[in-house]
Amino acid sequence: MALFGKRKRKDEEPRVEEVESPDFDELDDVDQVDRADGPYDESEAPDDESPRLDLGSLRIPVPDGAQLQVEMDPAGPVRAVHVLTPIGQLTLNAYAAPRSGGLWREVCGELAEQLRTDGASVRSQTGEWGQELSASLNEVALRFVGVDGPRWMLRGVVAGPPELADTSTEALRAMLRNTIVVRGTQPMPVRTPLQIDLPQAIAEHIAQADQQQA
Repeated sequence: MALFGKRKRKDEEPRVEEVESPDFDELDDVDQVDRADGPYDESEAPDDESPRLDLGSLRIPVPDGAQLQVEMDPAGPVRAVHVLTPIGQLTLNAYAAPRSGGLWREVCGELAEQLRTDGASVRSQTGEWGQELSASLNEVALRFVGVDGPRWMLRGVVAGPPELADTSTEALRAMLRNTIVVRGTQPMPVRTPLQIDLPQAIAEHIAQADQQQA
């Protein structure tokens, strides 16, 4: 597992394509999802001894040979950790959610509209945990998968070549399935991103790289 430094964000002009409007009324009710096989809340974490990268609020499995790319917020906190594989870039984020659940269904509709605004073609589908979005933008295939848990929502996205979309989607689902979410007990506003903490070795690697660049 190798490490990249900070991600450089580039502004690109999206290519406008024909858009299919998702019909969310035809999808299963994702408020009731089966998480018996993951993803897991910290209180449900299996004693399987599977290796996972500890990012504070998330413990994620990292495929062999994958590289990590850390995206920093301009204000300093870690915005995301991307897992780079030959079949695509996978990213997981967790957010505070209401006890009643159902946040992913709400976010999914907003995400679809944003993708359409950006010029993507969007389709809604039903997956392992209910509602999913697949999109195509600038010759990149995107798949968004969300899972509602106890007071948290876990969202995953994979971006990769269109010809590998089915394979990369299965890789994303596998990563979600084996992820552990550490929500904590502190009250937080709904949709607050759960904090990502880098392991010390990775944080030191990034600091050294920044010093060398400076």
